[in-house]
Amino acid sequence: MAEGAERKEQVAAWTADKKQISAYAMDLRQIGSVVVPPSGWKCTKCDKTENLWLNLTDGMILCGRRNWDGTGGNNHAIEHYKETGYPLAVKLGTITADLEAADVFSYPEDDSVVDPLLAQHLAYFGIDFSSLQKTEMTTAERELDQNTNFDWNRIQESGQEVEPIYGPGYTGLVNLGNSCYMAATMQVMFSTHSFCRQYYMNQSLKMAFETAPADPTVDLNMQLTKLGHGLLSGKYSVPASEKDGTTAPAITDAKQEGIPPRMFKAVIAASHPEFSTMRQQDALEFFLHFLDQVERSNAVKPELDPSRSFKFGVEERILCSSGKVAYNKRLDYILSLNIPLHEVTNKEELEAFHKIKAEKISEGKDVSSDEIVRPRVPLEACLASFAAPEEIPEFYSTALKAKTTAIKTAGLTSFPDYLVLHMRKFVMEAGWVPKKLDVYIDVPDIIDISHMRSKGLQPGEELLPESAPGSEAESSQPVANEEIVAQLVSMGFNQLHCQKAAINTLNTGVEEAMNWLLSHMDDPGYRLFGIVSHIGTSTQCGHYVAHILKDGRWVIFNDNKVGASINPPKDMGYLYFFERITS
Repeated sequence: MAEGAERKEQVAAWTADKKQISAYAMDLRQIGSVVVPPSGWKCTKCDKTENLWLNLTDGMILCGRRNWDGTGGNNHAIEHYKETGYPLAVKLGTITADLEAADVFSYPEDDSVVDPLLAQHLAYFGIDFSSLQKTEMTTAERELDQNTNFDWNRIQESGQEVEPIYGPGYTGLVNLGNSCYMAATMQVMFSTHSFCRQYYMNQSLKMAFETAPADPTVDLNMQLTKLGHGLLSGKYSVPASEKDGTTAPAITDAKQEGIPPRMFKAVIAASHPEFSTMRQQDALEFFLHFLDQVERSNAVKPELDPSRSFKFGVEERILCSSGKVAYNKRLDYILSLNIPLHEVTNKEELEAFHKIKAEKISEGKDVSSDEIVRPRVPLEACLASFAAPEEIPEFYSTALKAKTTAIKTAGLTSFPDYLVLHMRKFVMEAGWVPKKLDVYIDVPDIIDISHMRSKGLQPGEELLPESAPGSEAESSQPVANEEIVAQLVSMGFNQLHCQKAAINTLNTGVEEAMNWLLSHMDDPGYRLFGIVSHIGTSTQCGHYVAHILKDGRWVIFNDNKVGASINPPKDMGYLYFFERITS
């Protein structure tokens, strides 16, 4: 009956600093004279004897919420809160001598919370917590188990005979404690030509060490070179059992020795307080922070900066009701996309599923995981929503000198070697409650984003006052050398392409810009080569896994487990990585 250490670690990793002290705990009002017995509990309003919650204001024992599959309770506890407004409840069966492990829920805060006065609040109802034993799972444990089922198994490809892969480029990263967000991201980074070239092919360990400052342990270039050689050399890509001297592993065990990237984490996290902790983090935030640090470390020689291969330009066009326009430009590393749920392609299936689900719940039956139907949205719809016109209310027009409604559209001014798409699966509901969208994204292997190219100021358009080119807002943007552009245009190349070529070669010269143009004639076509998937209800908890297309096949990188992917979860990604198709 005892919980193993692994189970405790899983729950700790899942909750990961999630619980906060409730704003209602310190001044909680308690009423009535109810004495709660140590066992034999039953819901006051029905016959439920499990998933029971004790309201800490009036001592009412009521059943919890009904789950999607019909299990759980009959919603009597939350209905009691709606009727009375009594905010806190503790789950019976989770109260033991270890009060910190007790499951306290705050209805107005809609989350599991910490009640610093829980012992006092329980004593009011005659409960001696020191003699109680655990008989129920906490909300965190139940959430962990539910997410460990379908999504967890599919993304990690659990239960399938995944063939282990060893050798150069197939090296796992040891989990340092909730560091899977870093491992998944870095595996994709070192699957790009730009990072492989900079930190492995063009730089030896000796060279990086000799050019490092006084202390190489805190030099990002040194640590990235070390990490690159570790991941790409194949030296550490060996079965874990070989190191131990035991027998060879079973074919389904893709675990290997791998690399514990402690020094790299210490360096990359030095300027970011969150990444230096042992808590789970958002892979997107880490990706952006990582590229920012790489760009800074290559400031002296920007032509060597591999992060440039991810950078692209975004231009927003604002059309005022006066008929005049404004153009705002920025550089970015990711294209963050909303998921338009009204564009689902399986509406009939969803309606049929919800009907069957309602019938089964009313009959007290479970809905199996095989029967679950989720909304499916094509990636093309997400890309279209990025470029779609958007109303801006209360826009101050410098032409009208008054507030009006404007229309904003967005496009891309340049296309990177690697395009990263971020799916906005986490949204805020009413009351600022975060929610993860339970949705599939149908992602093709190749996308065409030529329709997203920004056209810039058009003939006949008039700029809004104080928004002319050369203003302070645009001063930080790279500017193409006009002489280089003019010579390329005279050769028959498109002017926008010529400007892009000059900027991407840092205005070095006509020959360099022409070579860049000739090698990028296929713009803008991209191929999917990497997926970072997230399992869990929040980016701050759960688990991250990477799937990468290497040598013509998909490979799963799950910390220090590396194997041939049988069914990559292309429709469940959080971050999608596309590489530009060249002739």
